[in-house]
Amino acid sequence: MTVEEVLRRAPAFAALPDDQFAQLMRLGREMTVPKDTVVIEEGADAPGLYVLVEGEMTVTKRIRGRSVTLNRLEPVTFAGEISVMTGLRPMATVRTLTDTRLLFFDIGLFREILTNSPLISILLSTMAARLRGMEGVVRQEEKLAALGRLSAGLAHELNNPAAAAMRAARQLPDVLLRLQSLVFGLNELGLSAEQLAFLNERQGELIQRATRPDRLDPLERADREEAVASWIEAQGVPDAWQLAPMLVRAQFTVSELEPLKSMFEGPALGHALAWLEGMISVGDVLNAVAESTERIHGLVTAIKAYTYMDRSPVQEVDIHQGLDNTLTMLAHKLRAIEVIREYDPALPRITAHGSQLNQVWTNLIDNAIDALGGQGHIWIRTMRERDHIVVEIADDGPGIPLEVQSRIFEPFFTTKGVGDGTGMGLETAHRIVVEDHRGDLQVISKPGDTRFLVYLPLNSSED
Repeated sequence: MTVEEVLRRAPAFAALPDDQFAQLMRLGREMTVPKDTVVIEEGADAPGLYVLVEGEMTVTKRIRGRSVTLNRLEPVTFAGEISVMTGLRPMATVRTLTDTRLLFFDIGLFREILTNSPLISILLSTMAARLRGMEGVVRQEEKLAALGRLSAGLAHELNNPAAAAMRAARQLPDVLLRLQSLVFGLNELGLSAEQLAFLNERQGELIQRATRPDRLDPLERADREEAVASWIEAQGVPDAWQLAPMLVRAQFTVSELEPLKSMFEGPALGHALAWLEGMISVGDVLNAVAESTERIHGLVTAIKAYTYMDRSPVQEVDIHQGLDNTLTMLAHKLRAIEVIREYDPALPRITAHGSQLNQVWTNLIDNAIDALGGQGHIWIRTMRERDHIVVEIADDGPGIPLEVQSRIFEPFFTTKGVGDGTGMGLETAHRIVVEDHRGDLQVISKPGDTRFLVYLPLNSSED
């Protein structure tokens, strides 16, 4: 079957007057393309418009370094119509799946006859359908990618305290057995009631001392350990180097240990010091378990608050809590970045979609992290301006080029390389702020100072 016969059977071409159809055929160039050939490449120059006459092609887009299939094309369909109609570079790659027959139209020549042709409405509807389909796929991929990034970060954040709690729990049996052995040793020495009371009174104090933060710098700690070890050796007690570190960890000084000499004599002093060290070790292990589990509980609480689990979609929202929860979710990417919070303590709550706003904060902060290349400063400021609250997220990265600032909220527009970004992060943030909350999202950028300003009305929920 000839190309003319194939096209005339298609609704897109059947309505064309004979003279226009004949003109199209004169402008078109038939070509045969082998299987697995890239016909249109994402981000490259737009060659023109293709009509698939025979065979099959696939449309893919690079999203976060992965090729995602958007569509499969069968005869008789267009390829490249978005670039023809908009003048933009191709947003996706078109590749042949079989040996394929195509009709190719040079982009310049085709535009000359397009103005008064019925084809323009067909191309516009095709382009709109393709964009809607692409937007749906990219949005879903963006959500999955964001979920993957947050999951990886949370797994890392949860692993550290979980591992610390596990180590401490495994140490606890050995520490308790050693302490029990020390208690038996003290009993065998036949301590007086006064001596036993002295030790008993200090159990709570020792556990508490083990929980206090150790603010000694390494040099000061080493000097104090050496002084305590020397004092212990001077009393004729063996293994002073083993006892000294934990005693110093509990912030004991030589002057605090001196009263022990008058209370315990001979072997009893060594047993008493070992008992002190053992009790501190128990407190240290228990404190490690407590701190680790509290950290895990805090992360789980932050996750629930970030996602607004078990809560209605629209409710009174604490903006500061949402920002802090978002920073917790992104903590694994903020290791070398200093975050400066400048919160207005009088900022009121607003009625809003909490989980959607958290998505806005995530996109804006994540973009700032990417712009900084992992090192620099991020400022998060909040304030009230009349009947709006304002959230400003700023960074000292290289900035956004002036010539593209007006386009950064457009769908699929990205300043990153092909496949590195979806171009939907800022578009999503803009849609949530402007359409869902009747607010405004603005950007001010120059090298060393990029600021995104989110304006939200005090009652920003949908009617």
